[in-house]
Amino acid sequence: MSVRGKEHLKVLIRRSAIQKRVQEIGKQITKDYRGQRVHLIGVLKGASIFLADLVRTVGLEVSLDLSSYGKGTRTSGEVKLSKDLDTSIEGLNVILVEDILDTGLTLGYLCRVLRQRKPKDLRIAALLDKPDRRLMKDVHADYIGFQIPNEFVVGYGLDYAERYRNLKDVCVLSLPPE
Repeated sequence: MSVRGKEHLKVLIRRSAIQKRVQEIGKQITKDYRGQRVHLIGVLKGASIFLADLVRTVGLEVSLDLSSYGKGTRTSGEVKLSKDLDTSIEGLNVILVEDILDTGLTLGYLCRVLRQRKPKDLRIAALLDKPDRRLMKDVHADYIGFQIPNEFVVGYGLDYAERYRNLKDVCVLSLPPE
């Protein structure tokens, strides 16, 4: 366990396990879409490291895009898009690449918006899945890196106040009592 100030970090998933699992997901995507093109859409900054590693493991023609949304969400799951896609996804095999799937509100909303744009196929790849936090039970990932307990995690792109994204491992962050 490492300590930064009064914050404590405990490794949950080591970088070597992440690398191995990302390669497995890339192979599965390659198998599922054999001979076809896929369009990967990274959701927010947190997914950028997972997206960068994943795209290099997919043995197909791949195009990329990034989407971002505002920080404020309402309990209805409505999300304010602050950066829309750069290209049309009509007729494309689209995979939303997310760092963590927890409540499902954001991904549920994004899937509804993207389905209106008529992709050929729409799937979700999530590095981490927190099923205990799921509010939208019908939202699930087609490709999951790791199922994790309901802990606050950072590293490998995930942050706390824009810190810790550069950690190579996924770590549980414990904050000091306020």
